[in-house]
Amino acid sequence: MNTKVMPAEAKGGYFSWFHELTGKERLTFWSCKVGYALDAMDTQFLSFVIPTLIATWGLSKGDAGLIGTVTLLTSALGGWIAGVMSDRIGRVRTLQITILWFAVFTVLCGLAQNFGQLLLARGLMGFGMGGEWTAGAILIAEVIRAKDRGKAVGMVQAGWAIGWGASALLYALMFSLLPPELAWRSLFLLGILPAVFVIFIRRFVEEPEVFVAQQKIQRDGAERAKFTDIFSPAMLSTTLRAVLLTTGAQGGYYAITTWLPTFLKTERHLTVLGTGGYLAMVILGSYVGYTVSAFLTDKLGRKKNFILFAVGSLCIALAYTRLPVTDSVMLFLGFPLGFFVSGVFSGMGAFLSELFPTRIRGSGQGFCYNMGRAVGSLFPLLIGMSSKHMPLGEAIGLFAAAAYGVMVLAALTLPETRGKQLES
Repeated sequence: MNTKVMPAEAKGGYFSWFHELTGKERLTFWSCKVGYALDAMDTQFLSFVIPTLIATWGLSKGDAGLIGTVTLLTSALGGWIAGVMSDRIGRVRTLQITILWFAVFTVLCGLAQNFGQLLLARGLMGFGMGGEWTAGAILIAEVIRAKDRGKAVGMVQAGWAIGWGASALLYALMFSLLPPELAWRSLFLLGILPAVFVIFIRRFVEEPEVFVAQQKIQRDGAERAKFTDIFSPAMLSTTLRAVLLTTGAQGGYYAITTWLPTFLKTERHLTVLGTGGYLAMVILGSYVGYTVSAFLTDKLGRKKNFILFAVGSLCIALAYTRLPVTDSVMLFLGFPLGFFVSGVFSGMGAFLSELFPTRIRGSGQGFCYNMGRAVGSLFPLLIGMSSKHMPLGEAIGLFAAAAYGVMVLAALTLPETRGKQLES
């Protein structure tokens, strides 16, 4: 008689892990995924309304770029602060605060009367945007069992593509129903929707057991962990290498996504970039990339998966900048672009959670991911400066190669954490 045990994937499909979750675990999963999707939706509104703001307010491209840069920097600071808060007041409460925060300030963006007010509101919104990812990633990582953690956290990360797609659909809807000067405001006013979702989180989502156990240890007299513990002799090397990993991932992402459209439009003279079809291909590729990477990070391991998607991202960047392509080819290249540059992030939340002990997990994850975001945000500036001395395509390829090279080296030196049990 054949008694061979079949793997879960063969018996119940690739989503059998989800069916094994408890009711509380599923509620936590959906709260984090929906929260991240709403975060993405509110964040992406700006990219769609910039042309309208330039036309109606007379903003320069520099003004528009400043709004984006300030949002990125404040999101890095917000993610760092949220990580520290999650170690102090809890993962769930921090998630509630950050979602409410970015919802309120997104609405204030829609009420802004001039550039200064919009810059201030958008900058403050960035605090919540960055903080929501940190709190949600830690929460879902601590709730899900070790063997499925990568899949669960990666599928939560895929919520970004859903929110991105939702923002594109709402943009098309609002601008078809209203004049542009009202349509852009209506988009930001819709940003209040995440605030309603906080009621659900407050009622149904509980703190992870591992965090509750750690809090009990501290109440029983153990010394409370300090944020600076991530720089202690025992953790400093891990912290610095994790920063290099996230810097490579985000520096490469910003290098490609910031300058690639400009290069293709001005130097290759392609017109497909401004079409809804191209955007749809990139968004679809992003969601599939997040999903595939989520499964591979548990199947191959965190390190191999990072290296695979880093190399894939570099290859697609070189293909865009070095190969002669037509509009029709460019349309279909949108899918692998979204697939690789987004999929590289899918295993990040699980990996960073596994690198740090529970007492400083929020501080460690918040610092490493968001310091990488802050340093990575400099790559577009460096490319712009370098393009004065070399072709833009070469500058994009050079900095993308440097970023993903750093990511691969960091991944090789960090420990493999697949299947690690999270302990207090």
